[in-house]
Amino acid sequence: MPAYAVVTSVNNQPGILFGLTKVLAQHQANIVHVDILDRDALEAQIYLEFSTEGTGEPAIDELSHVPGVRSVEVIPSFAKLYGKRIIIMGGGAQVGQVALGAITEADRHNIRGERISIDTIPLVGEEALAAAVRALVRLPRVRLCVLAGSLMGGDIANAVQEVRAKGLIVISLNMAGSVPDMADLVVSDPVQAGVMAVMAIADTAKFDIVRQQKRRY
Repeated sequence: MPAYAVVTSVNNQPGILFGLTKVLAQHQANIVHVDILDRDALEAQIYLEFSTEGTGEPAIDELSHVPGVRSVEVIPSFAKLYGKRIIIMGGGAQVGQVALGAITEADRHNIRGERISIDTIPLVGEEALAAAVRALVRLPRVRLCVLAGSLMGGDIANAVQEVRAKGLIVISLNMAGSVPDMADLVVSDPVQAGVMAVMAIADTAKFDIVRQQKRRY
C-alpha cells in the first residue's frame, strides 16, 4: 500500500486532530504515525503518515478543507528519509565505542541504498535503564537496541524480555548481570557489537540474527 506523509498547519483548537483523522478514515486510509511537531497558543503543526490502497490525493485535498486547517504539505515520510533506527544505551564510554562501530558500518550500507540511523543515550541506574528499554517499543522505526555497560540485571533483564517478546532485537555486551542471558546476541567487543547490530537489520547484509540466537562472541 502506498505510504503518504503530510504536515498540516492548523489552528490550535479542540477537535482539530479528530477532524483530520475523520477525513482519513472516510477514505479508508490507515494511519501509521501521528506527531505534533510544533505548537503554540494559536497554531500547531501535525504530522501524519498513512497508507491507502488507492491514491491518497483525494484524502489530502479534503484535509485542506477541514475547519481550522491553514495548509497541508506533502513531504517524504520519516521512514523514507531516516529508515530503521538502532538505539544504543548504557555507560557513556561503552556507548561511544558501540556507536563508532555502528555508524561506520551504517555508512557502508547507506551508500548502497539503506537508511539506517544510530541514536545513543548514556544512562546509569537500574530504574532509568529499565524504563528506557520498555519505552523503545513506543518509539517509531526502532528495530534494534544495543545495551552497552559493565553491569545490567534485575528489572533491566525483565524489560529486555518484554521488548523481545514484542519483536525488538536486543544485543548486549558481554557484561556482569542477567541481561546477557536475556539478549538475542552477546558480543564482547563494543565496536564489533555496533557492526553486528547494523548487519542484523540491513537488507544489504548477509547476516541472519535468528541463526545467531543466544550465541556469545
